[in-house]
Amino acid sequence: MLLTAIRPLSFLLICCCCMAGHLSAQLKIANVFSNDMVLQRDQPVRIWGTADNGTLITLQFAGQTKQCTTELNRKWMITLSPMPASAQAQEMLVYTATEKITLTGILTGDVWLCSGQSNMEYTFDRKLKRYAAPKKGADFTEKELAAMPDPAGIRYLYAERTVKKYPQFPGNGWFTNQDTTVRYVSAIGYFFAKEIYQATGVPIGIISSSWGGTRVEQWTPPGAYSISPTFRHLMTTDTFKIDDIKPGQMYRGMIEPLIPMAIKGVLWYQGESNCMIEDQDTYREKMMVMELQWQKDFRNASLPFYTVQIAPYLYSARKDPKKHTEELLPLFWEAQTTCTTLPSTYMVVTTDLVDNLKDIHPSYKWVIAHRLAQQALQVEYGKPNPESFSPQFSNAKRKGKELVLSFNKLPNGFRQPAADSLNWFSIADKSGKFLPATAKISGSNIVVSNPSINKPKYVRFAWNERAMPNLFSSDGLPVIPFRNDSFK
Repeated sequence: MLLTAIRPLSFLLICCCCMAGHLSAQLKIANVFSNDMVLQRDQPVRIWGTADNGTLITLQFAGQTKQCTTELNRKWMITLSPMPASAQAQEMLVYTATEKITLTGILTGDVWLCSGQSNMEYTFDRKLKRYAAPKKGADFTEKELAAMPDPAGIRYLYAERTVKKYPQFPGNGWFTNQDTTVRYVSAIGYFFAKEIYQATGVPIGIISSSWGGTRVEQWTPPGAYSISPTFRHLMTTDTFKIDDIKPGQMYRGMIEPLIPMAIKGVLWYQGESNCMIEDQDTYREKMMVMELQWQKDFRNASLPFYTVQIAPYLYSARKDPKKHTEELLPLFWEAQTTCTTLPSTYMVVTTDLVDNLKDIHPSYKWVIAHRLAQQALQVEYGKPNPESFSPQFSNAKRKGKELVLSFNKLPNGFRQPAADSLNWFSIADKSGKFLPATAKISGSNIVVSNPSINKPKYVRFAWNERAMPNLFSSDGLPVIPFRNDSFK
């Protein structure tokens, strides 16, 4: 009787165990792959997931059939051969002998990763975070939201601000702009994608993965600093810190789950939090470490980084632990400019896009996106545009009581300002005492002088956190802030 009573329970336990075994054997694909995604064109495309050890996985897409066998850690990865761009939605099948995953609506094109802190996180719908409306001209975001066009060739993948879902990506899959989640996507990413798609017809995927208030160290894995002469001596324990912060938190939760996806490039808008700790002397090296690591992670040694120089803002008015001077920001601008000497690194300038110096979030994200897109169209898409880069100071030569300044990246000269004279120039003789300078355009040069300085030697431009200069290229791009001295 006892045996008879036990048998139904035993049978139930056996069934439960079998069901548990079946669930653990489920074929899964990483959640960075979903319906409506964009796969990177012209590169090997890696697709990965999990299944039981020793399971034969077959993947079919765009006329390719690839197979692999799951490794001992239950992980599998299949690499598709490079594919041309295609705006025709296609289907992907991933299957085993007993299970199948079908993904639909897939395009091949260019995938751009948008990352950084709050100015990249800045939502397409600014009202979601109560950002200020622009005070000059039309609000292009409001116009876009009202019209909500449906470009079939643009898709988005949005990362939530959490590091707790690792190893999963903190998002819910790819979507079109008909999904309400698009309002949370990076505004810069949205407008960048629109311009690139309209100019090229290549489908564009935007991955929006940013977190306000973060520093570059937090987007860099700790081990990456082993290549740094400045920081590797700090790596004495697993919990080492750099400038009082543990590196890698956002990288682990919001970048690592994407690796080793194939992508076209990175849009990077970050630096305010590093400026606040007066990081101008080591920021370039931190950027170098991060860029090299991401290029390694995404298996593209020439992966480009299109960066945004942070905007004018009153850092000196902040109540940070250390009191800042009004020259902190130009020193940090200088550090960001030196980052453009890193391989495949470019930068746009924002000194003309601020309505309120007390607001660290300038409104004109569509302008920033346009400037980034113009650079990318020239460098990545082969569309010549000689004025896609801001003019950059080259040298200063003394001619009597004047300094004659020369510039690079100035094919068509300067725009004549509406004001009577150019602003935010200062000069000094060998003493290093800077005085305001009169500046005028002379062909492709700027001539600066001050009647009290007989032998000018040094020049500074926009060397103050308040500087919003009126010197632009003929195409309307602001000149990069600069100096030719090295005084502290």
